[in-house]
Amino acid sequence: MEWIFNSYYTLIAATVVLLVGRLMVAKIKFLQDFNIPEPVAGGLVAAVLLYALHAAYGVSFKFEKPLQDAFMLIFFTSIGLSADFSRLKAGGLPLVTFTAVVGFFILVQNAVGVGLAGLFGLDPLIGLITGSITLTGGHGTAGAWGPDFEKNFGLTGATALGMASATFGLVAGGLIGGPVARRLINKMGRKPLDEAAMKAQAAVYDDDNPAERADNVFEHPEQTRLITANSAVETLAMFAACLAFAEIMDNIDSVYLKPYFLDLPKFVWALFGGVMLRNILTSVFKFNMFDRAIDVFGNASLSLFLAMALLNLKLWELTGLAGPVTVILLVQTVVMMLYATFVTYVLMGRDYDAAVLAAGHCGFGLGATPTAVANMQSITERFGPSHKAFLIVPMVGAFFVDFINVFILTGFVNFLK
Repeated sequence: MEWIFNSYYTLIAATVVLLVGRLMVAKIKFLQDFNIPEPVAGGLVAAVLLYALHAAYGVSFKFEKPLQDAFMLIFFTSIGLSADFSRLKAGGLPLVTFTAVVGFFILVQNAVGVGLAGLFGLDPLIGLITGSITLTGGHGTAGAWGPDFEKNFGLTGATALGMASATFGLVAGGLIGGPVARRLINKMGRKPLDEAAMKAQAAVYDDDNPAERADNVFEHPEQTRLITANSAVETLAMFAACLAFAEIMDNIDSVYLKPYFLDLPKFVWALFGGVMLRNILTSVFKFNMFDRAIDVFGNASLSLFLAMALLNLKLWELTGLAGPVTVILLVQTVVMMLYATFVTYVLMGRDYDAAVLAAGHCGFGLGATPTAVANMQSITERFGPSHKAFLIVPMVGAFFVDFINVFILTGFVNFLK
């Protein structure tokens, strides 16, 4: 027996999931410590509840996906609309180097995932799901690629596997970042700050000078941001333009490019459209982008999209994959630790900033940018500030890594199919 919920009831269910998740994160310290997103916390509870109903009564639930797909496209558009290339100048050569280090790790991550999937006799696409789709990409990217794999490649349970893998990555990324950095710092002989130095450092972090802090709208989605009706309408118009561009390019892609070599998912075109529109408006027309409105729409869309994606999880489809997938994810965790120690730290200069960057890379290499920031804060609170790391990691983790990841993944998918 299957119960079908239309888009309106799906939206209601998603908001309930978000409210439950918010309550859980507020009350459960573990969820706070590892930066588990509210929609993930509430969504996993809903998925387990639906699994129990299926096991007990044979009932399944189907939540219609038009709104889920729309919120996914809006989220990726918001990433594109927030990507201001003029910020590249602030990061300089270290930003370029770190971006290259992160990009190469995405190749390593996918190679490890695909290789181990083949070793276990699994579909190589499962290797991508336990690779950069979920670990570097996180829940948003997992929710975007999962339905594509299910629809176009018949990979049953791809979305559910992606959500489970992304959640594992969030926890693992928060667990390993601090120890990796502390080991490197101890080797260089740096001592923790005394109490007076910690108080002085707190004053630095409270400084309103933009040069002294990371200025990234995706870093603090819970922060109150004032927007007006006019700015909301202008921002919605930009979103609509990018979604129209994605629709047109997706049709062109399917007719003219897919038969030959290129098959980009629709959300990639939405992201690319946002990047082009943002930088054309700011560079050519000197338009003042209202980033707060973009941030609000983007984060709200991400939360609703994840809640709806998790409502559609069918956990009973994953029982046969649990063992091999767990092994692959554990190996990926070890690979991340080794790469951060012997590649990220070394190429970024073998100094204190490099150690903090290694902690940040562990955070978003397995989890997400907030996890990376939390890792770095746990280090800098004890050993002193690293303005270089707090400038570079949010920029790469929140913006540039998404561009690199989608194009590398597209290449892998086109090669494997």
